[in-house]
Amino acid sequence: GSVNVDRRDAIRKNHTATHLLHEALGRVLGGHVRQAGSLVSEKSLRFDFTHFEGIPTDRLHDIERLVNQYIRTDSTVATQVMPIADARAAGAMALFGEKYGDSVRVVQVDDISMELCGGTHVARTGVIGAFKILSESSISAGVRRIEAVCADRALDTIQMQEEQLTRVAQMLNASADAVLARVQA
Repeated sequence: GSVNVDRRDAIRKNHTATHLLHEALGRVLGGHVRQAGSLVSEKSLRFDFTHFEGIPTDRLHDIERLVNQYIRTDSTVATQVMPIADARAAGAMALFGEKYGDSVRVVQVDDISMELCGGTHVARTGVIGAFKILSESSISAGVRRIEAVCADRALDTIQMQEEQLTRVAQMLNASADAVLARVQA
């Protein structure tokens, strides 16, 4: 067998970003936030979590800024296997209802995040580059979902949105800064 290195690197970036997102959600929204599911691919990430209401745009921006701040710290991402009791005593976050063996793998991002996890991760947060939230929605009572992209896909998304804004501004014969006022008029 062989590993597609580009695909694996993209998955690593998105997976570590889910850990940073989980931490940011807890800090911005409160300690009640818990992971309720996730999907990590080479293209994007999806993170489901417990929360009782929709998240206003300004709070989503706070979450996105905090994740990007974590990325810019270029923190070390370390893994180690340890007894489950030691991991819990150290404060590692575990998924509710999951069954764990006597030994568990702990992924720690410096002093930012510590979770039980068996997945692949980057060695330093800085290689993620950038993080961009695409959407936030409800998937069931008390469970929200954030979909996001990292690295080149985050930049691609920002540039595509910027291009669309520029085109709309041109259609309205206005500057990008004046688009909203022009549409309201």
